[in-house]
Amino acid sequence: MSNHHLSVTDSTQANQAHIDAQCMARALKLAKKGELSCSPNPMVGCVIADEKGQVFGEGYHQKAGEAHAEVYALQAMQNAKQNLSNAQLTAYVTLEPCSHFGRTPPCADALIQAGIKRVVIASTDPNPRVNGGGIARLRAAGVEVISGLMQAQADALNAAFFTRMRTKRPQVILKLASSLDGKTALKNGESQWITSAFSRKDVQLERARSCAILTGSGTALFDNPRLNVRLEELDSKAAGLFQVRKAQPLRVVIDGQNSLHDQLHLISDPFPTLVYNHSANQALASSSANNVEQVQLPPQASSSKNEQYIDLARMLDDLGQREVNRLWVEGGAKLAGALLDAQLIDRVILYLAPCFLGGQARELLASKPLESLENKLSGRISSVKQIGDDIKLSVELRT
Repeated sequence: MSNHHLSVTDSTQANQAHIDAQCMARALKLAKKGELSCSPNPMVGCVIADEKGQVFGEGYHQKAGEAHAEVYALQAMQNAKQNLSNAQLTAYVTLEPCSHFGRTPPCADALIQAGIKRVVIASTDPNPRVNGGGIARLRAAGVEVISGLMQAQADALNAAFFTRMRTKRPQVILKLASSLDGKTALKNGESQWITSAFSRKDVQLERARSCAILTGSGTALFDNPRLNVRLEELDSKAAGLFQVRKAQPLRVVIDGQNSLHDQLHLISDPFPTLVYNHSANQALASSSANNVEQVQLPPQASSSKNEQYIDLARMLDDLGQREVNRLWVEGGAKLAGALLDAQLIDRVILYLAPCFLGGQARELLASKPLESLENKLSGRISSVKQIGDDIKLSVELRT
């Protein structure tokens, strides 16, 4: 009798674990739909189901200032017009429900008021305004809470947001593109195009995932880039999701020498541009462009009088205060080298083209020489993907 009882219990627990995994996997898939539009908020998905795994409501967070995932799921549940008075409902949420009044009311309260009996959470929210408060609020109301299901997947989804919450700085992703011999352009500067059209389209998607795009004044002057997301290079699904955001990523330019002028796309285009310099650039201040904000920062302590570099750490602190989660860096060898020398890069994404540019071609990085291999900056390859004829290599420099 007791053995039979144990086997029934084990079977019930196994069935519940299966339902939990299935519903959380669906919630994670929903959460990812917000990656191009919910900045600066984290991606969150929610599924509401009964003990048999029947789904009554689901949703994801689409845009900052609008309803959170839990609210969309609860609305869908109510719109179903089914009698749920006796149902033992579980809410599966990829991130701990908020417990504070921000742009919207607390989601923990909404779940409690809806009569949700059980909440399964993937990640605890590191936001100091939440950070366990949502779980505590639910448990105080008698709701059963389980946390940590599929946490690794959920943490990876919001790595940039988590970085800002924990360090008060953005997650910094350095984009590089080179030939097989590590070159980025010919000696005369010609570089269009080393990588394939497929890689260039992928860069548009990476830009769309980002809160801000950073470059240096040298690249701005030489290439005159727009640093915006070109919708025509996204597939229709991604373009639709990105347009929910109703804003381009913030464009950020480092201009320690005040060399920018108002004929550049970054200055004349209507999208917002943030310029970091030592003193205000009067050419920009007096121009008709009203989309440019200038921020003065001191030079790095190690800068020489002839070449004073912006304090990059202070710049990241400022961007963190502006709620930039994911900073995508598209600059020249000097900016890339300076960020790597200062160990301010979280991830490198390298697009590697199957070609050789030969001697005297421009190097990938202008970083400080090392005197010992013990001082090398090492990372961990997190993904390798073929895009057209190119290879997209992702390397994590912080774990």
